[in-house]
Amino acid sequence: MNKYKVAFICVHNSCRSQIAEALAREYAKDVILAFSAGTEIKSEINQDAVRMMKKLFNIDMNKFQYSKKIEDIPNPDIVITMGCNVSCPAIPCSYSEDWGLDDPTGQSDEVFTEVIMEIMEKVESLRERLLRKSL
Repeated sequence: MNKYKVAFICVHNSCRSQIAEALAREYAKDVILAFSAGTEIKSEINQDAVRMMKKLFNIDMNKFQYSKKIEDIPNPDIVITMGCNVSCPAIPCSYSEDWGLDDPTGQSDEVFTEVIMEIMEKVESLRERLLRKSL
């Protein structure tokens, strides 16, 4: 089966898009080649996101991931924006959607958990739609 190149995009590529990339790499790797990127980059991934992903899913995002700009990733088949709350970048692709997620940066562990679980549900839904080819 061919895999879809999916780019998860947010402004700083340090939190939500990184979480989505990590979850897709782990739980949708049969149909998705996951990448994340932003219009700007941070010096490191949000350490609360790293800590909570380790706690909830035993995924160490520091192991394979780093903040990247859009031009640093392959041209995607699918673009998922996280809910930029600013003008999201236009990236050529065959399908795109916005997940409209609030940024949990600076929030409590409970808020991080809610956002991470919402991303997990959306990754699972995307995986199922790709398997059914119903985008």
